[in-house]
Amino acid sequence: MKTRAEVLRRLAALGAGDGTVDVLIVGGGINGVGILRDLAAQGVPALLVEQEDFSGGTSAAPSRLIHGGLRYLETGEFALVRESVEERNLLLRNAAHVVKPLRVWVPVQGWFGGLGSALGRVLRLVRTPSRKGAAVVTMGLVVYDWFGKVGRSMPTHRILSRRDALAEVPSLNPSTTVIGEFYDARITHPERLVVELVADAEADCPQAMAVNYLSVSGFADGAVVLTDRIGGAEFRVRPKVVVNAAGPWVDGVDGVLGSRDRLMGGTKGSHLVIRAPGLVGELGDTMLYFETPDHRICLIYRLSGDLFLLGTTDIRTDDPADRVCSEAEIAYLLDVLRTALPGFRPNREDIVFQYAGVRPLPVSSAGATGAISRDHKLHEREPSAGRPFALLTLVGGKWTTYRACAEQIVDVVLRRLHYPRRVDTRTLPVGGGRDFPADEAALGAWVRALAARHGLPDARVRDLAGRYGSGAEAVATAIAAAVTDRPIAGAPTYSAAEIACLARQERVERLGDIVLRRTLMAFEGLACRETLADLAEVVGDALHWSGERREAELQATMTLMATRHGVAMDWARAA
Repeated sequence: MKTRAEVLRRLAALGAGDGTVDVLIVGGGINGVGILRDLAAQGVPALLVEQEDFSGGTSAAPSRLIHGGLRYLETGEFALVRESVEERNLLLRNAAHVVKPLRVWVPVQGWFGGLGSALGRVLRLVRTPSRKGAAVVTMGLVVYDWFGKVGRSMPTHRILSRRDALAEVPSLNPSTTVIGEFYDARITHPERLVVELVADAEADCPQAMAVNYLSVSGFADGAVVLTDRIGGAEFRVRPKVVVNAAGPWVDGVDGVLGSRDRLMGGTKGSHLVIRAPGLVGELGDTMLYFETPDHRICLIYRLSGDLFLLGTTDIRTDDPADRVCSEAEIAYLLDVLRTALPGFRPNREDIVFQYAGVRPLPVSSAGATGAISRDHKLHEREPSAGRPFALLTLVGGKWTTYRACAEQIVDVVLRRLHYPRRVDTRTLPVGGGRDFPADEAALGAWVRALAARHGLPDARVRDLAGRYGSGAEAVATAIAAAVTDRPIAGAPTYSAAEIACLARQERVERLGDIVLRRTLMAFEGLACRETLADLAEVVGDALHWSGERREAELQATMTLMATRHGVAMDWARAA
């Protein structure tokens, strides 16, 4: 990838001319970046701007699942479920380096509970959730399997007896009647996939540009004003089409561009990463997808080692910046987990990381937040005398369906610009998924060959492959070329040369970009003060930061980790 400074110079040169761009995309989350990548594949140069870092908002706060949305059957969103399972199957092939199959267990209590209510919800006659018995869950799994038949690569569902379930997971609630088992998928590092899509887009279309920390700050004389939140410079562009994909911030962006409609009615979802060595032997790599006493759905599954992800809440909010997991949410999540797994007693001290994000859902009068549609919708406004470009605003959208969503929006843009669609993105690999080995035997051979080429240990290269897929080749090349290399303090599976490579090559501007998005350090519970201090030096050397800048980045990141993610900034990580 070009450096951010290089991209800003190109943007300045554009502004020095007439400033015309075909498409301006506002929002650097998964949907905005997906649109950029699709347009680039068609040869259409677009400019994407993101007020924070790529995947710095809602796209960094999912349950980290690539799923068909089993529960959306309950609200009658059959088209969304079909689209979701088909897109899941595509991602299992196109991004196999970060999208992995996941076995899911649904504990069920009772046989026939919820039949009438389920029918009422499907027919939109009932808006509130209720308990679901084995009959309802089984019917849902049959339909789910049928929708997922296109491109299927995982087993269909089965029903397990209470005895078999308790034998495998003794901590389960003993009132469980049966377990519904099916397969979905998880994404190990969603933030990385977003950055890889940016790189893919700029490789496909060298005229495409994506700039982080660049916000839409004004609108004057038909031009959109962009402000660099790092250096303070202003740029003016004159787009033919604006696509507003700013997630929960779309109303604010629309307001700057002259549209006052209220489209967004978000809900906050919070998650906890907990250390639970006692669950490793029981759950293993199975996700528990369980109903709560208030008839919501929560989940828990293992991330790596003894770390598990627990979520999620669903609370109405009008504030897109409401990204702190409250004490009430923490208590709720721990309480519902104790209900699902009475044999496991988590407490506040087991939490190593927490995060929250606002789902960009449409304004809705639905009583229960779970009844609000998770589908996406595009609102189109035609050019006017005061705004000489079409304004297309995306509301909603799921991680799983980003490609299909982008395809639908890009088709609208192409029609407006009178350009043809040249490439079907369904078969395009993503980032490190390109040429990534398809099975364990092939991966082993690939790792050994890469290790031999660069003089690195096999175990080290396997770590790199797990993080970057086929992109491990470029990182290994940088490591081998470094004059010296050493482990990062407190995070010894990462090295200084590896981090420096990411800082230089992946448009890193803040220390938090490395800790929270380019790597999984924060998520893995590795972001202690010792580690952050070392990273500030490594990134500072790579990006030529002054001593004052390094200290400022360290302090800002420690504050962010403590206030937003609940991480106490001890000097060294507890063993």
